[in-house]
Amino acid sequence: MSGASAGPGASGVPALPDVPGAVNLRDVGGLRAGDGVTRSGVLFRSGNLARIDGAGVTAFGALGIRRIIDLRDDDEVAQAPSPVGSPDVQTLRVPLFLGSVESFFARDVSLAELYRLLVEDSADRVVEVVRGIVTQQPVLVHCTVGKDRTGVTVALALAAADVERDDVVADYARTEALLPEWRSTSVVAHLRRLHPHARHLEDLASKSPASVMADLLADIDRRYGSAGDYLRAHGMTDDEVHEVKRVLVTAR
Repeated sequence: MSGASAGPGASGVPALPDVPGAVNLRDVGGLRAGDGVTRSGVLFRSGNLARIDGAGVTAFGALGIRRIIDLRDDDEVAQAPSPVGSPDVQTLRVPLFLGSVESFFARDVSLAELYRLLVEDSADRVVEVVRGIVTQQPVLVHCTVGKDRTGVTVALALAAADVERDDVVADYARTEALLPEWRSTSVVAHLRRLHPHARHLEDLASKSPASVMADLLADIDRRYGSAGDYLRAHGMTDDEVHEVKRVLVTAR
């Protein structure tokens, strides 16, 4: 399975796709959006796909995904290449961090600071990801873990589609429970050897606290007006922002 719990939630969130080897793979459907809900089978999110085996490749293909948006940098892709690929699936590379992942651990930034840097320093690339989501579906957005880069860009897309704030935040926070415990323990131990005094290491490596995403979205509202206005401020047109909601949301 791709995570810790496969059952749908009370809000009608789809069960986790059964793709052997996938980490944190899920369908961002069933979230409340006013009188509507987010469509199932349109937008997926995950960590990297490097551990997907033959059965996983077949199961992944059955999802019908036509576009993969990979937010990793060149080194991450080289270290964990994806076994998923076919002429029917377009891969769009949008490296989202300005600087290596390792640098954030070395600088011991907090999750809140990391996300502020991401939405400001990589704003044009965030817009490129959201444009990629609405251009072709079904679409998968992923990074290495599916927590930070994926979490922020998917949250902004959902917020721009007028998804209920509580559901946007809950979708982000869900990641922590879906990361395999062995993975989190191993990664944190490895990073702790490299950065023994880092205060924010465990949060950066394995946590997705709801308060951090709630604060980020509230800050965007204060500074820009809304997530949609943030996207407009960095190059999206009104028509493109409206298309985000049309693509992602359907009537109940």
